[in-house]
Amino acid sequence: MNARRFLVSMTLIAASTLTACGGGSGSGTVPPATGGGGGNPASITQQTEDSINTANDVGAPMGEISSYNESLSSPLQSDGRVVTNLATVKTLGDGSCSNGVEFFAPDKKGDANSTERIVFYDNGCTQMQSDAVRIYASTGPSAENVQRTVSLFALNSSTAAAVNTETVNYINTSFDAFGYPIYKNGFDRTHTGELDVNGVKTIDGDGELAVLPLSGNSSTYCSDSAGFNATGNSALNETFGWAGTIGNGTRTINSDGSVTWNLTYAGNLYTGPIGGLSIQSGVQNTSCPISTPMFTLAGGTLKGSSNLPVQATFANGVLSNLTISNGTLTNGDTLNVQTNSGVSPSNEHFISGTLASSGATVANFNVDAFGDGTLVVSASGKAYQIEDWHVVK
Repeated sequence: MNARRFLVSMTLIAASTLTACGGGSGSGTVPPATGGGGGNPASITQQTEDSINTANDVGAPMGEISSYNESLSSPLQSDGRVVTNLATVKTLGDGSCSNGVEFFAPDKKGDANSTERIVFYDNGCTQMQSDAVRIYASTGPSAENVQRTVSLFALNSSTAAAVNTETVNYINTSFDAFGYPIYKNGFDRTHTGELDVNGVKTIDGDGELAVLPLSGNSSTYCSDSAGFNATGNSALNETFGWAGTIGNGTRTINSDGSVTWNLTYAGNLYTGPIGGLSIQSGVQNTSCPISTPMFTLAGGTLKGSSNLPVQATFANGVLSNLTISNGTLTNGDTLNVQTNSGVSPSNEHFISGTLASSGATVANFNVDAFGDGTLVVSASGKAYQIEDWHVVK
């Protein structure tokens, strides 16, 4: 959810340098300002807020989808069918390398009721990108609790630069031999979690997901989520938050085994004092569409809203294509995002996005398939680090 953990060099007008954390390559160059506003501090501040909010707004559904996708990546259900042969189950959980993924059941520590799924930058399974450990426990005949810990690594690094932890609860479903919800039957899911960067709680995010039973090769789902940057931006003396819903999205299993999520994300964007934002929890939804979100944001000032049409395809559990066409955002800004198929998914320029206002570029961002890279605000030339789909510094 770098060429995974990119170290981003942040060029400041005052000629100071912000060094990003965790190892990896920097962004290298900063494009000239094309977004207007010149040296007007108020205009630069507004464009900076708009740019960071936009990157986080994209990150809200993408972070959630990436988490959901990994949570549904049981090798027993890759094509929508459930494998029950015990010999096959044993083979699937033995940690063998398969197209850049290793799967262990139980996890490598041997914990009871656990799995471990390691994704690598390369198909030969030599350069680790993420290590996801699930420990699950039944909480009822159709319910389960999962403690999920995902360690994220920069390219060529064996030390985790960030760790995503989640407490996940499933209801109204059945489970396969690895404790995954059986996707074809549908389920309801909630999670609360955080992203720690270099040991510091940086992103706080919660969400819910309702999936209807499979029909043919596709199913309908809906979700809502809310989150904020817990560390904030000291230069702006504020922090950024987001909350939004997906009304009736579809998740389709393609003929080649890949999975495509189609959705329209309706988001709200917030700013607030550092330490002043919090997530409020309400009643869980178990049907679509969602009229009253379970998770909302409190303590912030609403800065605007967005409407983002998103299509995201995952192959072997890794994002292979992302498209957002003419998304609309606050202050009349528009957003377009595309995948650059000519570069590796581990390359920071694999996915590119442009925020524009009246035809002028407000900001550009580039991230790899795992949501790590750089946001550059045109009016100031400042660059910000994107980690796991959200601006963290």
